[in-house]
Amino acid sequence: MAALLPGAATLGVLGGGQLGRMFVHAAQALGYRCVVLDPDAISPAGAVAEQHVKADYLDPVGLAQLARDCDAITTEFENVPAVALQTLAGMRVVAPAAAAVAVCQDRAVEKAHFEAAAAQSGVHPAPHAVITNDIELAAVDPALLPGILKTSRMGYDGKGQVRVSTAAELAQAWDGLKRVPCVLEQLLPLRAELSVLVARGADGQVVNFPVQQNLHRAGILAVTEVPARAVPAEVQQQAVAAARQVADALAYVGVLCIEFFWLDDGRLVVNEMAPRPHNSGHWTMNGASVSQFELQVRALAGLPLPQPRQHSAAVMLNLLGDLWFSDQGGPTPPAWDRVLALPGTHLHLYGKAEARPGRKMGHLNITAETPEAAHAVARQAAAILGLPTSF
Repeated sequence: MAALLPGAATLGVLGGGQLGRMFVHAAQALGYRCVVLDPDAISPAGAVAEQHVKADYLDPVGLAQLARDCDAITTEFENVPAVALQTLAGMRVVAPAAAAVAVCQDRAVEKAHFEAAAAQSGVHPAPHAVITNDIELAAVDPALLPGILKTSRMGYDGKGQVRVSTAAELAQAWDGLKRVPCVLEQLLPLRAELSVLVARGADGQVVNFPVQQNLHRAGILAVTEVPARAVPAEVQQQAVAAARQVADALAYVGVLCIEFFWLDDGRLVVNEMAPRPHNSGHWTMNGASVSQFELQVRALAGLPLPQPRQHSAAVMLNLLGDLWFSDQGGPTPPAWDRVLALPGTHLHLYGKAEARPGRKMGHLNITAETPEAAHAVARQAAAILGLPTSF
């Protein structure tokens, strides 16, 4: 397609959450108008876009309006119904495509895609088994235990996941998950969790950010550090090459995040992917020459994709609604003045009206000249906020 030039086009977003909000901000900075489709009347992205279509993702009237008012459309979350993307693709440029998003929506299909891509990259997923019926449950290899049983669809931030150690626990866990299709993954000894963000254009051009080292707490990303100081260069190169291979195999267009496990024995395995900008890439807003959100805008609009350059060491702290509550009650805003007095701190709040425990309210980026300096300030900020400082 011909490029949609800044100042002369309107971009649409399915989903009104914080990722959509940051996409809208990046698009507006380049001069694009934005339309958000989301059923929530007070969504974070809808509040900042030029237009908010308040409709369900499968509402034909809402989809038709979005297509009429936009030149190209993307999605801010992977669980948008693929049929909505297919419907829109018949009327407008849509990226990523429905077929690519559908792969990310089903863990079993995703694992199969990873296995196919491993023929080129050499990076396989964890040993696993697909469970959709009693026969498959009975046939599970005992070597996969202990493991993690995950629902094939709709699981995120640790939801829809159960650790199991025995065949009896596996059967009980599957019953607890209502016997929906699941994937059992062997529990592997992890040295670190990593992710790689790539951006791919319709012309096949692929660029990537540096490898990101991540720490999760209770299944939710808590800390990202870049560069990944403890990870050898050859492991990082392998992760980047594998991520680019996955994107190419999907003929992907847009920003794609691939998550990896680096194991105690030195092996790298691919875990899962997200067809959108990712929480672990929020540091790019302050630590890189171009953010993940601007690259998503560029890929959607058909603009050139510059290879990102990290200009500052960075740490990202995820800010959940728990920070607004204390033993004395709440909700009360955290001590942002003390946090922002620290050098290199950049606060990003998502415009959500109500803080709730577990709800993603924002993130804090810390940048510095060296990884050690960024790490030290991040621990100071965590202490002020009452977050764990063991990272």
